[in-house]
Formats: sequence, C-alpha cells, structure tokens
Amino acid sequence: MPDPAQAAPVQVAIVGMGTVGTGVARVLVENPERMARRSGRPVRLRHAVVRDLKKSRGLELAQGILTDDVQRVIRDSQVEIAVHLVGGIHPAREIMVDLLESGKDVVTANKALLCEHGDELFALARTKGRTIAFEAAVAGGIPVIATVGQCLAANQINSIAAILNGTSNYILTQMIRENWPYAQALAKAQELGYAEEDPTLDIDGTDAAQKLVILTQLAFGVKARLADFPRKGIENLQLSDLKYADELGHTVKLLAVSRLVAGQLEIHVQPTLVRHHAPLAAIHGAFNAIALTGDVVGETLYSGPGAGQMPTASAVVADVIDTITGRTRLTFPRLEIWRDPAPYILQPIEKISSRFYLRFNVLDRPHVLADIADILGRNNISIASVIQHEAAQFDAPHTSSANGEKRTVPLVIMTHRTTVGNIQSAEQELGRLTSITPPHVRMSVAD
Repeated sequence: MPDPAQAAPVQVAIVGMGTVGTGVARVLVENPERMARRSGRPVRLRHAVVRDLKKSRGLELAQGILTDDVQRVIRDSQVEIAVHLVGGIHPAREIMVDLLESGKDVVTANKALLCEHGDELFALARTKGRTIAFEAAVAGGIPVIATVGQCLAANQINSIAAILNGTSNYILTQMIRENWPYAQALAKAQELGYAEEDPTLDIDGTDAAQKLVILTQLAFGVKARLADFPRKGIENLQLSDLKYADELGHTVKLLAVSRLVAGQLEIHVQPTLVRHHAPLAAIHGAFNAIALTGDVVGETLYSGPGAGQMPTASAVVADVIDTITGRTRLTFPRLEIWRDPAPYILQPIEKISSRFYLRFNVLDRPHVLADIADILGRNNISIASVIQHEAAQFDAPHTSSANGEKRTVPLVIMTHRTTVGNIQSAEQELGRLTSITPPHVRMSVAD
C-alpha cells in the first residue's frame, strides 16, 4: 500500500475564519497524520482568509497563511479545495462563483446561500466539472446529508420530522425544565453562545426552514421557497402553553416537517406538540434530531449537536476528506437536488391536516365556551378536550376589563383532526367575538 506521506500534498484554503473556520483549521493543522491516513494524501492549509488580521484566534498558524485578500485564494492555482465559510448571501454568492470558476472544489456550511441560490451554484459546478459538498449546512455534526443522499439511496423517503435549530430547542427545554419565561431562557441562550445578539433567524423559524428546504430537495426533488410553506417561530410562546401541553401529555418542539400525503408534499416549520413518549420529545438542550421514514428501511432517527465550533468543523473536514478521496466526485453529479421537473407538488396550505392546540384569553363570564364551540362546530372542527384553570394558575396572562368587573382567563382546546383551512375560517369568526381578547395561540399536534 502506498505511503500517504509520500504523495503530493493537497492544498486547502479556508475562506472565512470565524468560529467554525477556526475549528476546521485546528483539525487540519493539529491532526496531519490522521488527515493523510484518511485522505490518502497529506493535507496542507495554504491560505486562511480573515476580515481582521489582528484578531486573536487561539490557534498558531504558519507565517503567511492568514490573509484578508480572498483574491489570493481565487488566483492561486495550487489550491484544489476551498472551504467556503462565509455567511449570508452577499458577498458569499459572488465568492463561491469565483471559487468554482477558478477551478476549485468547494466545501460549504452556508445553508442560507444554498437555500436561495443552490440551483444556480450546483449548475455552475457541474458545468465547470467541480463539486460542492455541504454536509455542514444542515444539522451540524449529524451526517444527515450523506444519510439521505447515499445511505438511504434504496429508499423513497416518505417523511422528515426534525428539530433543526438548537437555539430554539434549548430555549424550550429551559422554559419547561426551569420554569423560566421565554425572555429569561433566551437571555441564557445568548449568554452561553447558543443564540446570537440578534437571534431572529433562530427563533422565528427561518434557520430551520432553510435547512428543511435543502433536505426536502435532497429527499423529494422539490424546490420549495420559504414563502411557499407555513413558518412560525417560538417567540410568541408563553410558559403557560408549554405547561398546558405537558398536562395534555405533550412536549412543545419547533418541528420542521416534510412528508408525502396522497401524492403531494406537506411542508411546514412551526411549534408543534409532540407526545411525551415520541423519540423527538426526548431531544433536549441545544441538540438536533432528524426522524426519517423510508419505504424500505422504515423509521430511523439521527441525533447529535446541531451547531457549535467542533461539531460543525467535524462535518466540514469530513467533506474535505471525501473531496480529496474522490467520493464527492462520484456522488455529486447524481444527487437528486436542484433538478427540474419536480416529481411532487406542494400540498396547499389550507389542505394540511392535523389536530390542533388552541389557547384563547376569554372573558370570565357564562356562555363563552358555548359560543366558541358553536363556531368551531360550524367549521367542521370537533373538540377533543378542554382545559380551563383559574387565571393565576401557570402564571397565565389575565387582565381586568374596562369596567373592572370582568377579567380574562385562559381557555385551552385540543381539537380532533381537521384542516388548516377549517381552522382559518373559524379564526375569522372567532375574531369577531367580544368575549375573546387577542392574541390567541394555535399549534399543530404531531401524529
């Protein structure tokens, strides 16, 4: 067997030396023997592009590796693989285009870019005879891209149900475990580095939705835009909702779902009630999990750290090794992703069916429940159970009415299975009841 140490080194550049980029560089420079053994060739970090050359990164690199000039990488014909760790859309798109056109294979973790411009970038890579590896773009250290694209290739995936955002999962876990309000749990997540100073993309469901778009492309061959499917975050949930869900035998998770229903693709990201005994309900803290069902293998579950420096670096470096060994070159052209035409159409939002958790703040007076039940019934919504506690229980919000004689109390209703369209029609009528004070909470209930 040839000695890997005697082979010509592979020259690698990292574009973007943030948290993940630093982790990737650490793996490359601190494990040269492992990299050579797994790759079949020595791996050399040739350039690392940064914005601030003076910033300390806690990692010693050889003189001349750090640069703030991305063109240095693009112009260097000796660089075979570019690790693209630039976030956002611009200039990330332009940089990746330049890297591909300069003849480099690319490894990326940028889910937002692939969600928005994946079809264009994949087409360019194929035209140029290059590859794009993107395991780290979805679920950090969980190898779900390889699982769906390769390991489950004998299957038609029938359903994906996933926790794809560790920040939201950590917040929901802390709220119910520690009896914390949302704001306190978010602040703790920021303190620990799980949430950014501006956590919007994590808590409003965008981050999870972008990852789901990529998984949906890979599993079903359908390109869904973020505007094409329901997307709700956790920012409006209250501790009382998590406690009511618990009383009903469920845990609340920000769930990303993509599944085949009667030949159409149902897709959504939203807070969802998951039964306590379900595997996804046991995923706590900043962990991610993906439940996949294939027509051959049946149900499978994958769980692990979905973000963070070293878990994500693990996925990036694995892609680097696959690119060096030629595995990516074999699999990339055959990925069923960003190709036309799509084999399935998206299920209309109003046709999506589920059981639903509804919480209203209602005036504490007679006949309110009867009025609500009448409206639900006329819209083909059957009530499965009702919870109405005293206003003070669970620290639920309650207020005095204008005359000071009435107050609002929480009313929780669990429905039988119905459609989003029926719920929306009922909500229009419910909005006209003077006995209900907005806002109300609606969450789906997982099967």
